[in-house]
Amino acid sequence: MEKWGNATTVTEFVLVGLSKNFKVRAGLFVLFLVIYLIAVAGNGLILLLIIVDSHLHTPMYFFLSNLSFIDISYITTSVPQMLLHCFMDRPTIPLGSCFAQMFTSLLLALVECLLLAVMAYDRFVAICYPLRYNLIMSRNLCIQLAACMWISAFLLTIIPFFTMQVTLCGPNVVNHFKCELQAVLKLACSDTHTNEITMIIISVFTLAFPFFFILVTYGRIGFTVLRFHSAQGWNKALSTCGSHLTVVSIYYGTILAMYLRPQAKTFSDREKVVAVFYGAVIPMLNPIIYSLRNREVKGAFCRLSGKKVEE
Repeated sequence: MEKWGNATTVTEFVLVGLSKNFKVRAGLFVLFLVIYLIAVAGNGLILLLIIVDSHLHTPMYFFLSNLSFIDISYITTSVPQMLLHCFMDRPTIPLGSCFAQMFTSLLLALVECLLLAVMAYDRFVAICYPLRYNLIMSRNLCIQLAACMWISAFLLTIIPFFTMQVTLCGPNVVNHFKCELQAVLKLACSDTHTNEITMIIISVFTLAFPFFFILVTYGRIGFTVLRFHSAQGWNKALSTCGSHLTVVSIYYGTILAMYLRPQAKTFSDREKVVAVFYGAVIPMLNPIIYSLRNREVKGAFCRLSGKKVEE
């Protein structure tokens, strides 16, 4: 008998997935395979460019490399399994694998939330204190910030996982395409009120506080930009912050809509669609957003491929 918390008679979960229709699942297989390949290739290319091109050895791209690594890891925790399950009428996952998937997904999601706040601070220093940027955002500080966000996310993930007292005694059918913590908790036959409060507290520290910090930071950036008298200054600020602000809007908008709201007793199909968006679509969009209007990334790609860099 496997145990999670106090006790459980559940040794595996059945994942409902996105559809019971085989033809629909076949179409979804093609769609998510394309999404997965684009996400891994795009983020992998950005990682490669940042590693091999000395022009990108700056704090901004150091944190961007962390984002690309997170996106590759996050989408890999669920999409390959989803692709495999598209050809199964009754896809199952062992309790231990389900636990590992929940833990890893939550950890990576929390790291990304904290990382976006750190990246906002980096952009704040770049715009508001350009002459002191290299002094403030030193290599040691960047490493310390990265270590802090990973350690903090790990602690905020492991503490609730090992303090939760949940009894899973059936049913074992999860209305999701992966082991999502909220979806699994809805199967508990014990009181989950304490667990829900714990998740709300974690959401405050990893969603509300970082999002408020980002808003304040961009407020300060906005006041600074308003004092620019040249179009060149405006364009530089827009190119510097535009990509990050777009990613923040999409990611936090989706996550806040998902978690900071009253939870129903069952996991709805709408919530599964939202989970698909932040679990698969956003990791695919991030490298596109950061590369389409980024001349430095385009330049690094041209140098890597041997093409002439456009001036």
